[in-house]
Amino acid sequence: MRGSHLLSIADLSRLEVLEVLDTARELARITDGGIRKLPTLRGRTVVNLFFEDSTRTRLSFEAAAKRLSAEIINFSAKGSSVSKGESLKDTAQTLEAMGAELMIIRHSASGAALRLAESGWVKSHIVNAGDGMHEHPTQALLDAYSMREHFPEHDRDFSGLRVGIVGDILHSRVARSNVLLLTTLGAQVVLIAPPTLLPIAIDQWPVEVSYNLDSEIRSLDAIMMLRVQAERMKDAFFPSEREYARDYGLVGARLKELKESAIIMHPGPMNRGLEISAQSADCRQSVILEQVANGVLVRMAVLYLLMGGAPIPTGGMLI
Repeated sequence: MRGSHLLSIADLSRLEVLEVLDTARELARITDGGIRKLPTLRGRTVVNLFFEDSTRTRLSFEAAAKRLSAEIINFSAKGSSVSKGESLKDTAQTLEAMGAELMIIRHSASGAALRLAESGWVKSHIVNAGDGMHEHPTQALLDAYSMREHFPEHDRDFSGLRVGIVGDILHSRVARSNVLLLTTLGAQVVLIAPPTLLPIAIDQWPVEVSYNLDSEIRSLDAIMMLRVQAERMKDAFFPSEREYARDYGLVGARLKELKESAIIMHPGPMNRGLEISAQSADCRQSVILEQVANGVLVRMAVLYLLMGGAPIPTGGMLI
């Protein structure tokens, strides 16, 4: 990775994406061999700077930093000086004064990570862990890693893979990052959603668009179900939860329509019974828990590459 930050998938070339995925695979090989903690970032300090609630992403970055032997500081806006009116600038500068060298930021405002990176307020590396409805680049990277592990014939090129992203596209930073990444790697992406849950100017995205899940499901190699983000909805975007599940949920007979080789994905947290049934979430084709595990590896790779960790001799190989 050439830059000092990871703000958007658009910042990465195809080769840089593969570099992250290859580094994550090498880290998996080492940790699967019994080495659970690596000394690469010993003495370095990483901060989780979270202004929005999170379980998977925050804990995943925390686990990644600890496995690389970095010191980790967890910051939550709740109960902090942010609730007293402290600005993003002052919060970031305070944490850097405490020794932070890399800040992982999640914020409700689109562009918050970019603002922090380009403002000159801090010298730390910045990783975008989700900014408003804009992007979530490490989620897209872990999703691509998960697909690559299940489709080894597409190890370097996703051409020929057809991926369906289903549901609340409008509010999804995961969808935006995945569209950028998957098309960069050559996959064919189809967005499947009711018209009310598609962004304006969707015709300018490098994807197909469908309003009918049943007409697309048999053609998909991977299906990514998105959480309905009710907390971002001030208006009624569909008639009822029951109708949404009927038309766009991976429920009932639709599971039988998938190819036997197809995989089921979800970035979490899941609304079981709405966008995905319990049967679909827990079936043989589901890789949802694999995505969680792969997220630690991919985030280890991102931290390692951005912070320039010390190389580790591993059977004659250096990472």
